Amino acid sequence: MSIYHKVIGEGYPIVMLHGWTLDHQVMLHAMEPLFEKRNGWKRIYIDLPGMGQSKSQPSIQNSDDILKAVLRLLDETIPGQPFIICGNSYGGYIARGIARLRQDTVRGLLLMAPMTIPDFDEREVPQQTVLKRDNNLISQLSINDADEFCSMGVVQGQPEWERFRNEILLPSKQTNDEFVNRIRQNGYGFTFDISSKLEYPTLIITGRQDNVVGYHDAWRLIEDYPRATFAVLDMAGHNLQIEQTDVFNALVHNWLNRLEAENPRMV
Repeated sequence: MSIYHKVIGEGYPIVMLHGWTLDHQVMLHAMEPLFEKRNGWKRIYIDLPGMGQSKSQPSIQNSDDILKAVLRLLDETIPGQPFIICGNSYGGYIARGIARLRQDTVRGLLLMAPMTIPDFDEREVPQQTVLKRDNNLISQLSINDADEFCSMGVVQGQPEWERFRNEILLPSKQTNDEFVNRIRQNGYGFTFDISSKLEYPTLIITGRQDNVVGYHDAWRLIEDYPRATFAVLDMAGHNLQIEQTDVFNALVHNWLNRLEAENPRMV
């Protein structure tokens, strides 16, 4: 089975997983600037099945199957090697599944606005809030574009719109809707418990105004990760890396520094 993935750099593997219906670009644009002055990292950006440039497969019926497909790819590309795992939203859910099933080789974890509860109705999320809005910009967008952008945008300005369009809106149009709807119906949540202890540097970043997955549910994960930093960013929704880029970058640099300090192979 072919899963599209883009590899940048050489060295210690760090695997990047995007959110539901997106592709690798959302992670690439968030993470690549952080490696401009770092050596020794092999970044692996993956398009999940049925999304981006990865084809859907009849054998993939639920999230368990997506997890298995990603694990097969990792077993082929970095067999037996220790690695770091990063996940955004639904990708964070898959990342936790990988950490659960590959406890012997996962050496660090980053969760960006992670989805922790599959059923939306069971999530604890804040009311939608807009804290900064460029009305002139919004008026120039098409109705559909404005609806998409404003549905989750806490900071609605020109820079945020351009990144949202390029990294989220346009990639989502490549998604195989029939495939993702099937996953939703057959098993969006895993059939097994993915709770597990990870005794390696971890970073969990959430948005205070995230009306998609919230921040409260992610806090419940903290005891699973004794080495975790947990951050809740103000003026940030589900696309926190776009709306609070400087704070996001500082937190991830700190996490990467912790990883490198503990493992000379990463430098």
